[in-house]
Amino acid sequence: MQFISTRGGMAPAGFTEVLLSGLAPDGGLTVPDSLPALTAATLESWRGLPYAELATEVIGLFATDVPREDLARLTAAAYAPDRFPSPVVPLTPLTRVAEGLDLVGLSEGPTMAFKDLAMQFLGQAIPYVLARDGRVLNVLGATSGDTGSAAEHAFRGQEGVSVIMLSPHGRMSDVQRAQMYSLDEPNILNVAVHGVFDDCQNLVKAVNANPEFKARNSIGAVNSINVGRIAAQCVYYVWAWLRATDELDATERAHGQVDVAVPSGNFGNIYAGHLAREMGVPIRRLMLATNENNVLDEFFRTGVYTPRSREDTLATSSPSMDISRASNLERFVFELLGADEFSRRWPELEETGSLDLSDQQPRLESEFGFTSGTSTHEDRLAAIRLVITLSGRLIDPHTADAVTVALARMEPGFPTLVLETAKAAKFGATVAEAIGGEQPVDEAVSELLKAPQHVAELDDDVDALRTLIEEHALRR
Repeated sequence: MQFISTRGGMAPAGFTEVLLSGLAPDGGLTVPDSLPALTAATLESWRGLPYAELATEVIGLFATDVPREDLARLTAAAYAPDRFPSPVVPLTPLTRVAEGLDLVGLSEGPTMAFKDLAMQFLGQAIPYVLARDGRVLNVLGATSGDTGSAAEHAFRGQEGVSVIMLSPHGRMSDVQRAQMYSLDEPNILNVAVHGVFDDCQNLVKAVNANPEFKARNSIGAVNSINVGRIAAQCVYYVWAWLRATDELDATERAHGQVDVAVPSGNFGNIYAGHLAREMGVPIRRLMLATNENNVLDEFFRTGVYTPRSREDTLATSSPSMDISRASNLERFVFELLGADEFSRRWPELEETGSLDLSDQQPRLESEFGFTSGTSTHEDRLAAIRLVITLSGRLIDPHTADAVTVALARMEPGFPTLVLETAKAAKFGATVAEAIGGEQPVDEAVSELLKAPQHVAELDDDVDALRTLIEEHALRR
């Protein structure tokens, strides 16, 4: 498999090359030049594989330039028992909440969030490529909550890698901040930006838009624009479908379509689901769930994409989705329109602040299987209460957004898988409000909250960020 840029200005490149690059040199996002087809026979041959071995098969479709034995070693390390308990991704029936509803447990990793599943793979794959090529990498990222801690815990202490992570000042939960800021590692720098997540993301884009500065400082990315994360996230869509259809007979399995509800702010996680569906995983619909920052819901309902300003981006009780400009949507629009039409119409977004693709809106569900919905604070409180009352399972606010949309969009006869975002403990205040009292705090979380925190503060100023990078970047 080769990767090209959505902007058309990059020669086709292999997985290990784009793994380190973040944005393409022309400012676009890298996408596969083609996708393989997963047949029913192939999927069935994977049914009995443990998670790490399935990851080797699925990521291997993308990482065709990595020797298979090396890839197997990387996935075995990424999903080892000291990082994830077996079976890595459990499925929990929520049949008392709704018949056919299952929770896909993506938060069993070291930072209690779904980001660990992709980031732990990058924590193995990127140092592997750097050591092979005699290079260093300075990871520059932006996080609205969980990406930062997942990246930092994946790369802490790794040779040849430093992490400079931007987060919105005062916009994350106490546990999210503690997981990041309590790290005292020479290769980790946390930066709290006075602004919202979109400001952090725009700063990262501005730095990456200067090829000379990026090259001189060996800058890469591990947030959701990194194709390595997308490839690793495809794995749990395949795994979840396999587990959801385990009890069906062979004939039923061949036609065993499911719907998947995905909380989405930056369109990275659900884009991986889109790729899995396009490759042939029997996913009927992808249910995109947003919070009150519902720009993506508006796009999939109307075909019009209008990112909001910093001032209009709300601080909500599902803060990891407090995003109004979804970076990964560019990848999908490129596929939706095709290269020529994309190059003609995408500049409209920068010129007018909006992109009107209403002529394409009917295709979004009929061809690509997308449906969407918005969840509010009251909705997520109600969903948290409903799930714990009927199933005894405590869910976090982002997962509650997905449950809300799933319950509104479910159809009889089609199992619906809700992708979990994080452990409820990461969002204690909202969960306490929902259930009418504080949940017991795990001893490890309690100690984490007491630990000293290390963070630099920065204004929304790209020049100041460049100076900070120059001061902290690893060089070889």
